[in-house]
Amino acid sequence: MIDRPLMVQSDRTMLLDVHSPSFKECRHDIMAFSDLVKSPEHIHTYVLSPITLWNAVSSGLTAEEIISRLRKWSRYEIDQRVIFFIEDTASRYGEFILTEEDEENLRLSVKREKFFLTLSSDAATMKMMRKGPGQYFLVPRLMRGTLKARLVKMGFPVDDRIPLKSGKRLEVQKKDTFSLRPYQKDSVDAFLEGGGFGSIVLPCGSGKTIVGIEAMTRLETATLILCPNVSAVHQWIRELLDKTTLRKEDIGEYSGESKDIKPVTVCTYQVLTYRRKNGEEEEAEPQYPHFSIFKENDWGLVIYDEVHMLPAPVFRITAELQSIYRLGLTATLIREDGREDEVFSLVGPKRYDTPWGELADKGFIAKAYCHEVRVPLPREMEIEYALATKRDKYSIASRNPLKIAVAEEILKRHPEDGTIIIGQYLDQLEVFHEHFGYPLITGSTSNKKRDELYDKFRKGEERVIIVSKVANFAVDLPDASVAIQISGSFGSRQEEAQRLGRILRPKEKDSHFYTIVTEYSEEETFASNRQKFLSEQGYSYSIEKENI
Repeated sequence: MIDRPLMVQSDRTMLLDVHSPSFKECRHDIMAFSDLVKSPEHIHTYVLSPITLWNAVSSGLTAEEIISRLRKWSRYEIDQRVIFFIEDTASRYGEFILTEEDEENLRLSVKREKFFLTLSSDAATMKMMRKGPGQYFLVPRLMRGTLKARLVKMGFPVDDRIPLKSGKRLEVQKKDTFSLRPYQKDSVDAFLEGGGFGSIVLPCGSGKTIVGIEAMTRLETATLILCPNVSAVHQWIRELLDKTTLRKEDIGEYSGESKDIKPVTVCTYQVLTYRRKNGEEEEAEPQYPHFSIFKENDWGLVIYDEVHMLPAPVFRITAELQSIYRLGLTATLIREDGREDEVFSLVGPKRYDTPWGELADKGFIAKAYCHEVRVPLPREMEIEYALATKRDKYSIASRNPLKIAVAEEILKRHPEDGTIIIGQYLDQLEVFHEHFGYPLITGSTSNKKRDELYDKFRKGEERVIIVSKVANFAVDLPDASVAIQISGSFGSRQEEAQRLGRILRPKEKDSHFYTIVTEYSEEETFASNRQKFLSEQGYSYSIEKENI
């Protein structure tokens, strides 16, 4: 009897039985055209969407092959609406083909007349192009990315067949002091086989920087690396010097502190989105003066670190970079602003991902246990809380002073472990700093001081540090095994994934992620969203009460 572990539902979600003997084989077959959205201990949930299907078709799969795989593994007959969705959605890829025309224009060919007429009658789209003498449109080169983003929102992905340019040659090799993990090699293979543009989704702590380095050494071209903060910039520079043949004089830092452009330049999103204040002298790019870094250098590769954080203004300039190799790196493509489709159309589709739990089982990232500790609100704050607005209720509950005693108890449980206390509110963090005396890192801490404190933590000279949300992203703290979250951003899934990632570097001991929550409050409501997200990723999640 054939084992059929998959249940395809009419809402286009798919449930996969983890305990099935055919689990791994089935998962391999469906990951090519679906997204893993939940992975708790017994049933994993995948979803079919236009983007997942277009990504699959762009990689060579047909609608018939996708449906055949589903029928092979499905325990029950597949709803005809799902079949229609797959066939209709997949058929749209390849309807719009972008090719070279002349020095000024590109050609957007349209296979079916009805789609040609649909675009011809759309005024907003026709502002970006004009009709040709046949069933095609002429598109100015600078509108290439903007048009692709517009069409994907309309449900029409563009098959962009214009070859990418290599940029200025860069001689760089990996040192033999380390070796690639199998999934790191596979992810870069998928990126290059997909044309050299797209996103790679890997858990925090799994070595996404190594993936970027591997892409650089294979392409051997001048590279611009964009990061969420200066600490991440310095981390990239350290890794490049440690793991490649690049020298200090080959690598430039472009941030608020330095404006040094070299064959490999590492830049912050913040400096790119700097806008002149009223009264400042205007230059060629008056609104975002640092965008010139993209245009005045012969880059062959742009790496977007934490691509899910890509600021809205950078989407604009990314739309103009469609002739360059583009690699997005992230632990989650979840964007709280819902702009995943723009990452898809402008940076490129998801080329590779792998479940967090699978890497933990193989020892590539640490096993982590999540704990929610609930604490009562002090009686003297109950009236203030009751009379507050909904937003203020969350703030009052988050700043609950009884959380200090809970943090003390947690620290006693882990007397030898590297621990991060992380929170949202600066005044709350200051209170913890004054109470415990541990170093505090916030947005106002100078970059030099941040690097010094992070370095002391890595060396074990500081066992506990207190950090604001500046440590959410791209901070390498390999020995951290405990995180105590005392407040967060309204249940943000993105933030939860990143904060958990601070303690996922592989190590001999297990990691523990604690969230302290005020019970019977708005904070508890938002905590349930975070709890659901972590459980869906397959993490053990316990809840306990502290009767203080």
